[in-house]
Amino acid sequence: MSAAVVRRVAVIGGGITGLAAAHRLVELEATIDVTLFEASNRLGGVLRSERRDGWLLEHSADNFITSVPWALELCRRVGLEHELLTTRPDDRRALIVRDGRLHPVPEGFTLMAPSKLGPLVTTPLLSVRGKLRLLAEMFVPRRRDAADDESLASFVTRRFGRETFERLVQPLVGGIYTADAQKLSLAATLPRFLEMERTHGSVIRAALRQRRVNNGKSSGESGARYSLFVAPREGMSQLVDALAARLPAGSVRLNAAIKQLSVVSGQWSVAEGEPPFDAVIVCAPAPAATKLIAQAAPELAAELATIAYAGSAVALVGYRREQLSRPLTGFGFVVPEVEHRDLLAVSYSSQKYDGRAPEGRVLLRAFVGGAARPDLLHCPDDALRQIILRELQELLGVRGEPELFEIIRWPAAMPQYHLGHLQRVARIEQLAAALPRFALAGNAYRGVGIPHCIHSGEQAAETVLKREQQ
Repeated sequence: MSAAVVRRVAVIGGGITGLAAAHRLVELEATIDVTLFEASNRLGGVLRSERRDGWLLEHSADNFITSVPWALELCRRVGLEHELLTTRPDDRRALIVRDGRLHPVPEGFTLMAPSKLGPLVTTPLLSVRGKLRLLAEMFVPRRRDAADDESLASFVTRRFGRETFERLVQPLVGGIYTADAQKLSLAATLPRFLEMERTHGSVIRAALRQRRVNNGKSSGESGARYSLFVAPREGMSQLVDALAARLPAGSVRLNAAIKQLSVVSGQWSVAEGEPPFDAVIVCAPAPAATKLIAQAAPELAAELATIAYAGSAVALVGYRREQLSRPLTGFGFVVPEVEHRDLLAVSYSSQKYDGRAPEGRVLLRAFVGGAARPDLLHCPDDALRQIILRELQELLGVRGEPELFEIIRWPAAMPQYHLGHLQRVARIEQLAAALPRFALAGNAYRGVGIPHCIHSGEQAAETVLKREQQ
């Protein structure tokens, strides 16, 4: 292609991935002609923040982790770094329900890596037998057939025993992926634990060794590495708005659903009456991408169709602080499946970050559904409200009706990284690479978190630009 010709690139999907892709295109090539097509009437996809009467209401993700750099680096480039809040330093811990009561995750226990053994000995979350089996992990041999994929449930049960899986790991990881742990690929979701086993022969030995490298220092956190999470002061929509403001005027088209893609002589037809594009980046969820590409690349569409999805709902619940019979501790709690309750997890939004609730109020976010309870996603609003408020009353001792209650449903929003996911994605990437100046991006492939979505979009932008230069 001649350098004098203005390149036209279509980005399909206006969530955080599509915005990151479009922004990266104009960041790398100022003269490029980018058009971002979004089927709905707003940008951001599942990310949506709403300021109402002193409440800051997040409809889905409310923060992102900084242990991987991509989201933080993007915030720096769009001038948002000074607007990022860290979690409140006091009480950075999660709790887990056992027999209807909340107990802290043992200090130093992060997902499944215990860096301190003392708190494991005293925790009421495990029986004596369960604790002994957990500590015996240091003597469990490495898996021989390590080349084969293994589920989270299989790995944790094999190394730590069933009780540790059911009472500690399943609820902590389930709160992240809303997935069936029997099907969840460990290699695709938490590969560092596989590496711990391969390198040290034991997850516990690896975690203790890392603590020694850190001179015995412990963050005092549990459940998740809360010190590594940040959030924009005005919510996740602040990042969406900052990215949109960096795109060229007229480059975003809302209410612009694309039905099908076709390629003729190396150029892409996106919509009737629209001039052809030199490149296309599809940032839509895998089911939508399947339909878009079905005619142009049926084999690729067939592979995309194999990625399963689960849905969930989040209830935003606001109370006066005096309605809670006891003070909130930690940043929230998760519920093991073996408790047979209706909640997946509850996040204490106003405990984590400043400015999320009016003075004297508490903002909770209660999650239901997921792969374990898909039926709850389809409950009528009134029935779901009763279920959630009953659970909050039983577990937190809440009294009376909330000042704020709103349900947001996200059907089929979370891709499920089932066994064989990495091999599936490798095939998808190989088939996508065979198409002219085409890329896929999003949370369906190599990470569900916001930083991974941003990285996926930016990589897609770089990929199509490189192909245009070839």
